[in-house]
Amino acid sequence: MIKRSITFMTLALALTTLCQAQSRKVINLPSWDFSRDGKAWQQVAVPHDWAISGPFDKKWDLQMVAIEQNGETEKTEKSGRSGALPWIGEGMYKMNWTAPKGYKRAVLVFDGAMSQPVVSVNGKEAGKWAYGYNAFRIDITPFIQFGKSNLIEVHLNNVEESSRWYPGGGLYRPVSVELYGNENFSTWDTFVRTLKADKQEAEVEVNALLEGKTGKSGKTVIALLDEVGKKVAEQIVTGANPEIKTTLKVANPQLWSPEFPYLYQVKLTRYEGKKVADVQTLKTGIRTIAVSKDYGFQLNGVTRKLKGVCLHHDLGPLGAAENKAALIRQIKMMKQMGCDAIRTAHNMPSTMQMEICDSLGMMVMAESFDMWIYPKCKNGYAKFFKEWSDKDITNLVKHHRNHPSIVMWSIGNEIPEQWSQEGVEIAKHLQDICHQYDPSRPVTQGMDKAEDALKSGFAQVMDVPGFNYRVHKYYKNIEQLPQGFLLGSETASTVSSRGVYKFPVVVSDKATYPDGQCSSYDTEYCSWSNLPDDDWKMQDDYSWVIGEFVWTGYDYLGEPTPYDTYWPSRSSYFGICDLAGLPKDRYYMYRARWNEQQHTTHLLPHWNWKGREGQVTPVYCYTDGVEGELFVNGKSQGRVRKDKSSRLDRYRLRWNNVKYEPGEIRVVTYNQYGDKVGEDVKRTAGEPAQMKFSVETPDHEPIACMVEGCTDEHNVLLNADGNDLAFITVSLQDKDGNECPLADDELTFEVSGAGTFKAACNGDATSLEPFTQPQMKLFSGKLVVIVQSSKQKGDIILKVKDSKRNIEKSITLQAI
Repeated sequence: MIKRSITFMTLALALTTLCQAQSRKVINLPSWDFSRDGKAWQQVAVPHDWAISGPFDKKWDLQMVAIEQNGETEKTEKSGRSGALPWIGEGMYKMNWTAPKGYKRAVLVFDGAMSQPVVSVNGKEAGKWAYGYNAFRIDITPFIQFGKSNLIEVHLNNVEESSRWYPGGGLYRPVSVELYGNENFSTWDTFVRTLKADKQEAEVEVNALLEGKTGKSGKTVIALLDEVGKKVAEQIVTGANPEIKTTLKVANPQLWSPEFPYLYQVKLTRYEGKKVADVQTLKTGIRTIAVSKDYGFQLNGVTRKLKGVCLHHDLGPLGAAENKAALIRQIKMMKQMGCDAIRTAHNMPSTMQMEICDSLGMMVMAESFDMWIYPKCKNGYAKFFKEWSDKDITNLVKHHRNHPSIVMWSIGNEIPEQWSQEGVEIAKHLQDICHQYDPSRPVTQGMDKAEDALKSGFAQVMDVPGFNYRVHKYYKNIEQLPQGFLLGSETASTVSSRGVYKFPVVVSDKATYPDGQCSSYDTEYCSWSNLPDDDWKMQDDYSWVIGEFVWTGYDYLGEPTPYDTYWPSRSSYFGICDLAGLPKDRYYMYRARWNEQQHTTHLLPHWNWKGREGQVTPVYCYTDGVEGELFVNGKSQGRVRKDKSSRLDRYRLRWNNVKYEPGEIRVVTYNQYGDKVGEDVKRTAGEPAQMKFSVETPDHEPIACMVEGCTDEHNVLLNADGNDLAFITVSLQDKDGNECPLADDELTFEVSGAGTFKAACNGDATSLEPFTQPQMKLFSGKLVVIVQSSKQKGDIILKVKDSKRNIEKSITLQAI
C-alpha cells in the first residue's frame, strides 16, 4: 500500500511537471568576469560599480565649463563635478552560461548598464542600447544553443563630460535571463490599471499580449489574489487572439497608499489544452490618481500635498551598485521623516527601487532625461536624443507602469528648449507617448525658466506644470496656467554640512568658507534657490501649490555646489541626510512639518565651543510645537513663539542672543494649547572615553533607527544571502555618555565570521579617504561602517579600534 502511494505520487508529480513544461523561468545572473583592458580579469558580483573604490583624484573627468544653472558665463575648472572617481573609460564583462534544455526562446534583461552597452553572444553582436539609466531587453534566441554553454559578453564605454553628477560605471543594476516555451505573455505588455475604486468596489483592467505560437484552443485565466493568496476576482479569456483585455471587479478593495501600502497579486495563466504554456505574476495596488484645478493632487479621491524629495541613484559609499538593504534604508529613513514621495532625479528608476516603494508605501515621480537636443555637458544624452528618446520613454513606461507607487511620469529636467516652439512640440510628443502606453497617470517635467516656458506655451501643454525653484515667481506663473495648479518639482537646495556651524549666523545665497563646509544652521542656499521656509509658506497659503520635491533627500557623489571649483570637494551639500545616510539638523526641520504621527523637538547647535565663552551663539529648535522655552545651565532664556509674519520664525524657534557658556542647553516645547510636546538637551562633552554603536539592519527593522532616541538594543539579524547589509553608526562619548561632536579620530575596522567589511563613510564632502578601505576619520563625531553578509549562516563580528585613545569596541551580528 505504501509502495503504491509513493508510485502514485511520483506519477502525479511527473504529470504535473509535464503539464507545466516550458512555462517561463527567470534566472538571475550575478557572477561575471570583469576587466578594464580585456587582459586582466577578475570575478565580480553584479550589481557592480567599477569606480567606487577610487582613488579620488581631481584628474578624473576634470571639466572646464560654465554651469548655466548657476548663472555662470565664464568657464572655470570643475574638479569634483562628477565625483572625482575613475568612472571614465571602457569596461568589459563576460560569463559562460548554460542554457537549459526544453525552452524555445531566451531574453536577456538589463536593468541598467553604464554606459552604451553592446551585448555579444557566442562572438556575435546580439544588441545594444545607448542610455545607461534605462532597462532594455535583448532576444538572444538566434545566438545561443540550448543545453550547451554560451559566452555572453558586455562592452561598456563611459566618456568624459557625459554627466553632471557621478554616474558610476559597469553593470550596476541586476542582469537576468528570461526563458520561454512555445507561447508566453510578453512581459512588458502586461498592463494592470485601476479604472475606478472606492471602499465598496474597484474595477481593475488587465491587458496582456501573447507572443510565440498561439494555439487556437488556448485560454487565459486572469486572477487577482490578496496578500495571503486568496482569490478575490477571476476572468477567463478564450481563443487565439494574442491581445487580451478584461476587467476584474473587486468587492471591498484594500486601497494602496503611503499609509497603507496594500499589494495584490495578478496571476495570468495561459493554457494550451490542459497544458500550462506560461504563467506571469506581478504585484499591483488598487488606487486612483487625479489632479485638477478644484481639488489639486488626489490619491484615492482624497486631496493631499506631495511631501517629496529628489534622489540621485548612487548609494553613497556603495556607489551606483544597487543593493536592496541600502534602498530600504533610504526609503524607511525618508518615511520616518514624514516624506511620502520621491522623484528619481534625473534618471530612470530601477525595478528593485520601485518594488521597495510599492511595498513600503512611497509615491514616485519617475523621471527620464536631464537633457534633450541641447547639451548641458559636451557628451551627454543630447548625442542620443533624436535616435533613442522615443525608445527610452517607451521602455520607461512599459517597464514600470504596473507599480502602484508611481503617480506621475517626468519627461525632463530643466530642458534648455523650454523657450522654443521646437521644445513645445517635443514636450507634446513625449507626453503623448506616455499617455499611449499609460493613460492612467499624468505627465510632468521640471522647468527652471518660468518666463520662457510660459511665453512659448511649453508649461501650458503639461498635465502637471512643474517648476524648479524661483518660488517668488509662483504668483505670476499661476495666472498664465490653464491647469489652475502647479508643482514644486524641485525645491529648496539649501546647503549644509552635518554638525558644522558658522558664525555669525546669516541668511546667504553665496556663503563659502576656507574649510569647504556649509553651515548646519540651515540658512544658506544657492543663488537660484531658497530656504525650506519659503516653499512651505507658498504651500500653506495657496491651495494651487500641490506639493514639492526637495533637492535632495540625501547627499550624492558629484555636483559639490557651492564648492564646484574647490578641491578637495567631491560630493553634494544639498542632502537632508549626508552621504553616509546620517540625518543633518534639517532632517528634523522637515520631520517637524511632515511627520504627523510623532512629535519632534530638536535643538541645535552642539554645545562644545571652547574659545567662544561669552560670545553670541544662536540656538534654534525644530519642532511641531508652536512655542518653546530655552534654558542655559538651568537659567531661562525666555519663551519664544512661532511668528507667521517672520520668514525665519514661522517654522522655527530661535533664540538669537544666547551667549555661550559650557554646560547644558535644554528646550521644552508646547503646542497651541500649552501642553508639553517634547524636550531636547545638548551638553558640553569632555574628552572621548568610550565608543557608541547604533545599528541598522534595514531588511529586518520596521523603521530606520538613526533618528533621535535610537539605542543600541536591536535585533541585529542579516540574511545569509551574500547581499544583505548592516549599517553601524560609530561615535565617541565622554565618560558620562555625552557624544563628542568635534571628534575626528581615525578608526580602523575588522570584520570576521560570516560576513565582510563592505564600506565606510563619514559624510564629509571634502574627504579623500577611500570608502572601501577599513579605516576612516570621524567627521563631526560620527561615521558609518557597512558590513555585508556572506552566504553562510553564523556570527559576524565587527571590531572598531581608536588607536589614538586606546579605545576598542566589538559588536556581534547574526546571519540567518
